Amino acid sequence: MTAVTEPDVPEPDVTEPDVLDLWERSVREHAEGPALVTPHRVLTYRDADRLTDAWAAFLAEHGAGPGELVGLAFGDPARTVLGMLAALKAGAGFTVLDDRLPPAARTALVDRTAAAVWLGDGAHAPEGAHVPSGEPDAAAPARRGRRAGGSDVAYVLFTSGSTGRPKGTVIERDALRRFASAVASRLELTAHDRWLQVASLGFDVLIEEVFPAFAAGAAVVCREDTRALDAEELHIALARTRSTVVELSTQYWLEYARWLDGSGTATPETLRTVVVGGERMDPVPYRRWQARQPAALAHVYGLTECTVSSTFYTGLLPSDAEEVPLGTALRDVEISIRQDGRPVPDGATGEIHIGGPLLARGFLDDEEATARRFVPDPYAARPDARVYRTGDLGRIGPDGQLVFLGRVDDQVKIRGHRLEPARVERALCEGGGVGQAVVFPDPQTGTVLWAFTVPADPATAPLPGEAVRLTGADRDALVAPLEAQLPDWAVPRVLYRVSVLPKNPHGKVDKRRLAAWAAAASGTPASSTPAPAPVTEAAGTGQEPLGTVLALFREVLDAPALGPDDNFFDHGGQSLLALRLLARLRESQPAAAGLRASALFTAPTPRLLADALAGRAVAHP
Repeated sequence: MTAVTEPDVPEPDVTEPDVLDLWERSVREHAEGPALVTPHRVLTYRDADRLTDAWAAFLAEHGAGPGELVGLAFGDPARTVLGMLAALKAGAGFTVLDDRLPPAARTALVDRTAAAVWLGDGAHAPEGAHVPSGEPDAAAPARRGRRAGGSDVAYVLFTSGSTGRPKGTVIERDALRRFASAVASRLELTAHDRWLQVASLGFDVLIEEVFPAFAAGAAVVCREDTRALDAEELHIALARTRSTVVELSTQYWLEYARWLDGSGTATPETLRTVVVGGERMDPVPYRRWQARQPAALAHVYGLTECTVSSTFYTGLLPSDAEEVPLGTALRDVEISIRQDGRPVPDGATGEIHIGGPLLARGFLDDEEATARRFVPDPYAARPDARVYRTGDLGRIGPDGQLVFLGRVDDQVKIRGHRLEPARVERALCEGGGVGQAVVFPDPQTGTVLWAFTVPADPATAPLPGEAVRLTGADRDALVAPLEAQLPDWAVPRVLYRVSVLPKNPHGKVDKRRLAAWAAAASGTPASSTPAPAPVTEAAGTGQEPLGTVLALFREVLDAPALGPDDNFFDHGGQSLLALRLLARLRESQPAAAGLRASALFTAPTPRLLADALAGRAVAHP
């Protein structure tokens, strides 16, 4: 049984444009130019072409072709990029298995994709995955297999699973071709550009980092592994690799901007464009960047279901702008604002609809969701036209720029991912002991999920109007089941117990009042023990002050009562806050110069990290 049901179309005309035409043009025109730059080697377009030809021949021999998927589960980005290209050459589509997913979620995605063959060498690779040769072969056989058509699948990537299980979005080859060409044109990419790949390999931004660069004959610069870079590491990587373009999530960009401001540093001389997207943008840091940094900003908006980014804004933000625009549509993208399915005049608010040939075919094995989100467009000239209902509110300004105004439903963005909190709330209640739950991003940073739970047994509830912070075994009992089934960013890191979920006058949960209860409880640990006294003694031998490290933990986590033995991750810590903590440590502690964010996994408390800085307990990774 094939993984992807192909539409009933005739054999493609050999003259039909294909996404590989863009690659082959770059091979012809830039054969000796760099296509893939890694920490250990540079593959020219000719070398990468020969290598992926050999991989494509291997894939075709093992059943890959139009209508099939090739699964990719490598531990490094460069081989993932090569695998994507090889799968397309074999006529197949590809899917990428995110190495951060819990084992159960990985197994479910492997089963759903039913890939014809898996390539991979990562610890997360399915059993039986093949490890292809890493050397180009001048005598490699020509790739085999039926030429794919524009309506054949190019890739399947999974969305965040906001309403339940993740949705596999099926993107066709013609959509990928048009998208790559349009982005290369909008960003004015040339063969002299180098795009640093930093997105998680299961995230659709990977597509935007790779195919527009290849369409322009530019180089894709890959890291050695998939470990997240903190702000300083990112800056060093950009400078060392002479990268000209990088794409960052909104929160990641804010961390980098803070680091640049704090260190009095400018973006590297070679960096010309930073693409930013994923969440609503505050105009203040945007203007500050444009006033201080030489690298230009490109603010983007898009969804996996519409082939990554659909709009780009590259202008100088006016001083009176209250929102950073999402920009104007890419070539082959149609943006409209509608209420109850009908277009509204420019300037009116409504739901953002996206149409045009960059739309996905639909969702893998989910016809109901496909029909609900991809709807016929009665206002288009083409009788078979569709539009995608984004669920986002927006308007078209007088300058033609799209402006984002929030969500139609309760879906939220957390660290660049879409999430319907109901999914997490249901999981909390399924674990037992919880009668009700509400989940939402923390009001201050929007990067950590908070959960407020009402116990099933009223006798264990706190007094009305109180929020008790859960720590230790109480917290672990709720979090552990979630960690087994949800990605890290979807797991609440700050949990409270309340007696009731208060309602506002509209009958919805009053999240402001819950946040106020949490603020009132911030000085008292959930265990009801007294708030720890300020720690001023030095750790161990006194080489590094525990008090300074503890103060930074409290500052970054906004937890004034945090103690020297409290766990960073138990109190709301996550990757972006870890980057911020390391940046603050480097400002005040010379010994932290070589410390990496991964040190927090082995030294997650202020005391352990202070010992690590003193070189007694944990070496720098």
